[in-house]
Amino acid sequence: MHMLINGFSVDKTEKITIKNPADDSFVDTVPLGSLQDAKNAINAASNAKKDMMSLTSREISQILYDIRNDLSEKLDEFAELITRETGKTIRDSKVEMERSLDTLMLSAEESKRIYGETVPIDAGIGGENTLGFTFRIPLGVVSAITPFNYPVNLAIHKIAPALAAKNTVVFKPSIKAPLTALKLLELMNFHLPAGAVNSLTGDSKIIGDEIVTNELINKVSFTGSVATGVSLTKKAGMKKITLELGGNDPLVVLEDANLDDAVTAAVKGSYLNAGQVCIAIKRIIIDDKIADDFIQKLVSMTKKLKVGDPLNPKTDIGPLIDVNAALHVENMVKDALSNGAELLCGGKRYGNYYLPTVLDDVSTKMKLVQNETFGPVAPIIRVNGVDEAYKTANNTKFGLQAGVFTENIKLARRAVKEIDAGTVLINKSTFRTDNMPFGGFKMSGMGKEGIKYAIEDMTRVKLVILG
Repeated sequence: MHMLINGFSVDKTEKITIKNPADDSFVDTVPLGSLQDAKNAINAASNAKKDMMSLTSREISQILYDIRNDLSEKLDEFAELITRETGKTIRDSKVEMERSLDTLMLSAEESKRIYGETVPIDAGIGGENTLGFTFRIPLGVVSAITPFNYPVNLAIHKIAPALAAKNTVVFKPSIKAPLTALKLLELMNFHLPAGAVNSLTGDSKIIGDEIVTNELINKVSFTGSVATGVSLTKKAGMKKITLELGGNDPLVVLEDANLDDAVTAAVKGSYLNAGQVCIAIKRIIIDDKIADDFIQKLVSMTKKLKVGDPLNPKTDIGPLIDVNAALHVENMVKDALSNGAELLCGGKRYGNYYLPTVLDDVSTKMKLVQNETFGPVAPIIRVNGVDEAYKTANNTKFGLQAGVFTENIKLARRAVKEIDAGTVLINKSTFRTDNMPFGGFKMSGMGKEGIKYAIEDMTRVKLVILG
């Protein structure tokens, strides 16, 4: 697979090898891009701004629909490549591709709904006989940086809104899983002016820094780790920034909850994509009065999950992205066990695989629940009553999502008011549709994704005054 710069495929002598996490077999190579490649891509994107601005909203919308239609014909091909490069189960890869089509459709629709507004200038002193109105114009060049866990849909969540607003894009996928994203850019390039979309692969310290600091970049949209996000904000300067960072999402199960529904949500939220999801459940906070019954059901469902070849449609959990990720999960679990947690099932690593794990008697002081484990682990924190439950939910530097299971509308309303997270879900958990505003509080990031909201942040408001 190659980079894309100014409409042309670009290869390099030096390569980066991409391996299948399931068995470490060879999948493909990508070029080791240089600083000059990054500069060339940025210049190409800057030069393409005029061509993008010349397109009508109707034309942009049709282009995005055409990209969606082309991608729909390659859905199975893309899904298989996602699985081969990330280890995501083929079932979940197909879901990602269906969502990707939806994200493109939403972008095509929203591209025709970028509105300004009239301003009552005469409400201010000296505003008599004056007409004012605003309209939105593109920012210019958007830098998009994505992680490995949703290589296609997260790329589309950044690139499609940027194009809908008539921006150009310089895109850097995760070097751990760049192949499907590069393939996506090739497909998009066929429909767009040369330089409108550009892709780069290589060392983040070289390419990543350039597409953050270069003065021709007008916005940086980043999804990834907290440490990288904090570093990025210090380097970006006077640019718009959207950050989607880590999560430490709680599932709060109160005394009156429907246990079967809560357990089903816990299994899905804890083990989806082997736990490598920013909105995965990282802490299960449960009232001690119902904890034993809940845990019995949770362990039973967890033991039924099939771990294995991610290309097998019957597999529920595949490998983590690499051995370092699996070792990190292993070390977090070992630390929790050494500090008093009880292992109820799982707790074993086989190469890049880690078995789905349930831990009881987890303390809020343990590293496992202070940081983002990013693995298939369900840690149980027992509490006494709703006050302690909500306080524990807020006892984190993150604030992405929180799920609360209760049949009591008053307790649900308290949760919405008291829990400090970008999304509070009642009787639901680990949830996202591609049109909803998505983003967290505290160290989980800044700004919102979701097509309409991303477009707003990828435009500038210009005011017109007529005397």
